Amino acid sequence: MNALPVADLRDRLKSGRAALAAAWQTRPAASRYLARHAALVDRVLAALCERLALPDTVALAAVGGYGRGELYPGSDVDVLLILTREPDEAERAALEAWVRACWDMGLEIGHSVRTVDACLVEADADITVETNLLEARRLWGSRPLFAEFERRFRTRFDAQRFFEGKLAEQQARHARYDDSAYKLEPNLKDSPGGLRDLHTIHWLAQACGIAGGWPGIARAGLLTQAEAKRIAREERTLATLRIHLHLLARRREDRLAFDYQTELAARLKLAPTAHKRAGERLMQDYYRAAKLIQRANDILIQSLRERLFPVDAPPTPLDADFQARGGLLETRAADLFERRPDALLRVFIALARHPELAGFEPATLRALWRGSTRIDAAFRAAPAHRALFMTLLREPVGVTRALRAMHRYGLLGRYIPAFGRIVGQMQHDLFHIYTVDEHILTVLRNLRRLTVPALAHELPLASRLMADFDRRELLYLAALFHDIAKGRGGDHSELGAADARRFCKQHGLDRDDAALVAWLVEMHLVMSRTAQKEDISDPDVIEGFVRRVGDARRLDALYLLTVADIRGTSPKVWNAWKGKLLEDLYHAARARLDGGETADVSAKQAEARVNLALYGLPTDTPDALWTHLDARYFTRYDARDLAWHARMLRRRADATTPVVRARLSPAGEGIQVLVYAPDRDDIFARICGFFARIQYTILEAKIDTTLHGYALDSFQVMDLANRGIHYRDFLAFVEHELARDLDPARAIQPPPRGRLSRHQRHHPYPTTIRIEADAAGDGKLSITCADRGGLLYAVAEVLMRHAVDVHTAKIDTLGERVEDTFRIRGNCLGSAGCRAKLESDLRAALD
Repeated sequence: MNALPVADLRDRLKSGRAALAAAWQTRPAASRYLARHAALVDRVLAALCERLALPDTVALAAVGGYGRGELYPGSDVDVLLILTREPDEAERAALEAWVRACWDMGLEIGHSVRTVDACLVEADADITVETNLLEARRLWGSRPLFAEFERRFRTRFDAQRFFEGKLAEQQARHARYDDSAYKLEPNLKDSPGGLRDLHTIHWLAQACGIAGGWPGIARAGLLTQAEAKRIAREERTLATLRIHLHLLARRREDRLAFDYQTELAARLKLAPTAHKRAGERLMQDYYRAAKLIQRANDILIQSLRERLFPVDAPPTPLDADFQARGGLLETRAADLFERRPDALLRVFIALARHPELAGFEPATLRALWRGSTRIDAAFRAAPAHRALFMTLLREPVGVTRALRAMHRYGLLGRYIPAFGRIVGQMQHDLFHIYTVDEHILTVLRNLRRLTVPALAHELPLASRLMADFDRRELLYLAALFHDIAKGRGGDHSELGAADARRFCKQHGLDRDDAALVAWLVEMHLVMSRTAQKEDISDPDVIEGFVRRVGDARRLDALYLLTVADIRGTSPKVWNAWKGKLLEDLYHAARARLDGGETADVSAKQAEARVNLALYGLPTDTPDALWTHLDARYFTRYDARDLAWHARMLRRRADATTPVVRARLSPAGEGIQVLVYAPDRDDIFARICGFFARIQYTILEAKIDTTLHGYALDSFQVMDLANRGIHYRDFLAFVEHELARDLDPARAIQPPPRGRLSRHQRHHPYPTTIRIEADAAGDGKLSITCADRGGLLYAVAEVLMRHAVDVHTAKIDTLGERVEDTFRIRGNCLGSAGCRAKLESDLRAALD
């Protein structure tokens, strides 16, 4: 092979791509760039075939996206070499040399070498291969051979089989992305609402004999010209983003990763606003485009299905305006939404009432899309329409499905304008994984799941409370409004409460019900903050919480909304321990509201003795330990914990070496670790360092000092990384290794300092430290910052240096953010100067 011609082609390709990139920066027109890039590669490949003298009996074809004349900067160049027969050794060597030359020129080709017969066999076996061949385009070589391939491919093409295969492929692809277009780092190509959804429409249209892209689909009567132009505009939006992304990453990169969002926004000349970063504006534009694409995908796929699989069965009337046909809901008159605008809401009530229906018939979907603009201020003000919306919320089944459909087709944001403003609104708080609108609907879904008896085993207390709760629509309204004011600036709870109060008044709710909804929105974070940051064994904490709640109905409602809200942020945020904390707070508050008091110490001790008797131990077993403990210890633990401590420390109250015992946590997840040892300043730091090194997260620490100078510490610990470790096999390891680390003769083993994640680097979360203390030296330390390995050890080490003792630690991990609260004591806390120095050292250790 002559190197000079290949080097010449390599230079031509490189300079051509550089010229395209420069022209793109000056005038970014997606269709022009994609077509010109494909044409550049066409010329280079054809020249290479000539210069390497490939046999003219071979046909070279572009397939896939390259075949339809679209080539992104970093995309593979997919080609097919069609042969008349299996190649002999010399021909195979020539073809291999051609492929090597392609790579030498800088072309990342995806190639296949097949006869026409082999192409047809592969197409029958693999829908992806068939799709690539559907867009085959001749580049060079034998015209008769390529014509034969096209003729035979079209002859064996089965449109119905192809449709079913592509639909199954799309469903599987969507499932890989959790059927959500609203992840914080979506894939421009493959996520729901991405470019691949538009490609699927084009392929299925071709299968139905509809050519000509969006104008052709409009000419076929499936869209209006205006709708076709709008979809084409959003396709160009995504194509533009993808080209920018490839050029920015200098490779194929289809994920809108945090690393690129800010720079992409700058390239698109998006400036930050008072309440939104430039990257947030970029992503909100993307999510809105994805939403429209999903809507078009639904409508057009149903329309194309109707062409390929016509339904002959007669419709089944549902009421005067709606009927079912082929498992889909449709209007009985084409102009229903124009004549009766209230049908824009009634159609969703009908969908909720008929769960057997798979969705809307295509003409109804198109009419909904077009009719959504009729929902204006006058529509929203009509009492009949307001009554219909409340009717929907009161349906016994199908509410989530109906509201998601309203959102998907653009009606929910028009009916509740405040909801429309948060469509695609990102949340850079390091623990929400969904946009605000998607999170709200997920919280609503979580509340609805509590009404399903078959799912009651998941959350028994919440399911029981939901079953007994009257007027559940109030909870659903609270879910709809609890985060609706995010992104406006100010306290979103207060702003959302005002929105909710106004909405409830407009929709005829009585004063008490409206007050409950608004109160829930305003207070929706209170219960989680109390459970996860405060010492809920402290009667004063319970008393303060009860004063804010006021009555049992509000407590029930707040508990239900809190559980649904936490579970709707991210699968990583909810765990059994948080569930137990909320349940414990609920039961303590309910007992107080019912006129009871926190169980006194003697009652707890009596119950613990009964528990010990079940193990065959004498009733005086705990006395040797309990004589060294004050009332505060007994207040902090329930009777089961008291009994466990007594069993584990039986005859060990004066042990000279550390005692470490571990068990599966009664909360149902993680482990509980008991540490008992002669007290020293470094115990807490050593324990934190141990668990950081083995990558376990401390969720809560209760630290007591006995009257005779021993540390009695209890830890709730979990593997938040979900590494699949069997806790039962792990207990002996913890007991042995932690006891060894607590040996004062051993030097403290600090854990390696963890690194910030990409999310934290590109959307940094500020570190806040707050120290509240009284003159006696008792205080509270609150730390909120981005999470990383070894963080709790870093805090413990600073506190140790300042001679500050920790009595309680609550570690609330919210995705990649932590909110840690410590009850502390130390002589230095009484001085403002010492507190300032402590805060400074903590900040230095955490930043």
